[in-house]
Amino acid sequence: MTEALLQIDGLTKRYGGRAVVDNLSFAIEPGECVGLLGPNGAGKTTTLRMALGQVAPDAGSVRVFGLPMPQQARAVKARLGVVAQFDTLDPDFTCAENLLVYGRYFGLPDAPLRARIGPLLDFAALSHKADARPGELSGGMRRRLSLARALVNDPALLLLDEPTTGLDPQARHLMWERLQRLLQQGKSILLTTHFMDEAERLCHRLVIVDHGRRIAEGAPRALIAQHVEPEVIELYGEQGQPDVAALLDEQARALAGRIETHGETTFLYTRDARPLLARLAGRPRLRLLHRPANLEDLFLRLTGRQIRAEG
Repeated sequence: MTEALLQIDGLTKRYGGRAVVDNLSFAIEPGECVGLLGPNGAGKTTTLRMALGQVAPDAGSVRVFGLPMPQQARAVKARLGVVAQFDTLDPDFTCAENLLVYGRYFGLPDAPLRARIGPLLDFAALSHKADARPGELSGGMRRRLSLARALVNDPALLLLDEPTTGLDPQARHLMWERLQRLLQQGKSILLTTHFMDEAERLCHRLVIVDHGRRIAEGAPRALIAQHVEPEVIELYGEQGQPDVAALLDEQARALAGRIETHGETTFLYTRDARPLLARLAGRPRLRLLHRPANLEDLFLRLTGRQIRAEG
């Protein structure tokens, strides 16, 4: 049995008497992408900071590559790649120079390091921007440069904190393609994201946390099947008719099984949408969308629909 690249056991961290991370345990195996999902303030960033050795846990343990953190932080970071939530690129250096200077922090010999810069820029689709500074790049280019920089030491494990936040759809899809390529090369990834389609696309396994505790773990489709009805009908009223739920008769409610209203949208969750769709047909005041259940349905089912404050 192979040793987990990242092993978190009973991890706990308190601030002001409140457990921000509460007895959290999970692992990442070689070649695996694990998504750490949760609302704002669920403890995701604190968990990453403990995995990086930036914060010491109050209880529990973190082992990366079999080494304890934060005690062996220097040895671990030599084999780790990190893309922070916000860019930390040096604005005074060109793209190529950002990679070169960062590689020197790892003590890499100059000739092999310089030989890596071209392939990394090509991987990031930035070969034509080698001499440009970060301020001259688009948001998507800067995120790809951050990813390339995180690969300069050829890490076995990548920690990515919301790597596509703020990107347009084209830039996100290109970033996803690059991350898929890394997984195909055998890299392992710990990913935090608020994009459910991103998590479903990239992650082999999800760890969903709320109030610092793990509330679910498993493969995305398996978790959806376990917690959510397979079919969803979204109902919208015509303008001036926001109370869609009031238009549903008793039979429609019975066929739905589970009904949730959020804002001006009513969600009907069901195991067989056909009779419900027939019941709703011919109602001009209703607009509807019929779709399969997705990861966003699961996330909202487990963590609720209310907006959370940071912290």
